[in-house]
Amino acid sequence: MSETTTWLTQESYDRLKAEYEHLIGPGRTEIAERIEAAREEGDLKENGGYHAAREEQAKQEARIRQLDDLLRTAQVGEAPADDGIVEPGMVVTATVGGEKMTFLLGSREVAGDTDLDVYSASSPLGNAILGTKAGDTVEYTTPTGATVKVKIQKATPFQG
Repeated sequence: MSETTTWLTQESYDRLKAEYEHLIGPGRTEIAERIEAAREEGDLKENGGYHAAREEQAKQEARIRQLDDLLRTAQVGEAPADDGIVEPGMVVTATVGGEKMTFLLGSREVAGDTDLDVYSASSPLGNAILGTKAGDTVEYTTPTGATVKVKIQKATPFQG
């Protein structure tokens, strides 16, 4: 996978696709109706409802672009093999800088409603641990220049 590719389970892909379809269809219609209703109230310069609806429309369009890009470049498939090797789609338990952490290596979109922290495979931590397995120790440099030691405890496929 390249850095622009995101691994998604079929369930995550379907959930995101449904959100995308809603936003480009009924979602756009709803926001357009709210903007039109606010526009009919009169003076747009001092119309808080109009400005709020336009701001919401901008956020919605940004989400549509984000989802479109994600869905076009996603690698959809089963969870990675349960072989203990750290790769996108794995829940990793590791000691990072002396602190035990459990997190998903992958995308926030895959994590859905879980409380797991998520680290991208292209982040300094993610890049350092890719391909490691339980018992391996690696180091990485943070954006501030600090060196952090990471000891992998285990890596299991995310079951979302």
